[in-house]
Amino acid sequence: MIAQLLQHPLALEAVRFGANLTGMSILLFGMYYRRYRDKELVTAAALFNIFVFAVLTVLSAVQFGVAAGFGLFAILALFTLRSEPLSKTEMTYFFGSVAIAVICSVQGTTVPFVASTVLFVLLGAYVIDHPKMLQSVSGTKVSLDKINLALLADPASMRAELSERLGVDVLSYQVLQLDYITEMAKLNVHYRKH
Repeated sequence: MIAQLLQHPLALEAVRFGANLTGMSILLFGMYYRRYRDKELVTAAALFNIFVFAVLTVLSAVQFGVAAGFGLFAILALFTLRSEPLSKTEMTYFFGSVAIAVICSVQGTTVPFVASTVLFVLLGAYVIDHPKMLQSVSGTKVSLDKINLALLADPASMRAELSERLGVDVLSYQVLQLDYITEMAKLNVHYRKH
């Protein structure tokens, strides 16, 4: 009975969409949001997942050429050019959400294969980004109201000053932006608590 029901194209698409929603929800709401509390990225990645799933489901049901595929990815590339930069972790979870949509929407794959692949993606994200895996180092973005001369010239001195100001052991920092008009510097700081 269930096997006959799954033979119907709409039932199979509903199962694939259910697998997509389940995988995306676990990744974004169960892992990313619980760890980082970034509502904006979770909302964007969840909606993007649903949109990509819908587009790829339709495109895989019709004749779709390679040129059209490159055109689709060119359109997606415009989003990255027009939006604010994402951190590596944000970009990874966003790509994970898109990957789940692609995995679930591709025609010609069996439901058990789709489910096991999504499970593999989720398990990888859970283990690799688990708070206990790399718990000793944290990172944050910092804005300074004055551009320190040691910022680029003497990284060791700048790390010492940042450590003193923040009350943590600053391991490294990355200059994200320098604005000499407003005398502001934006940094990505990686630190370890004392």
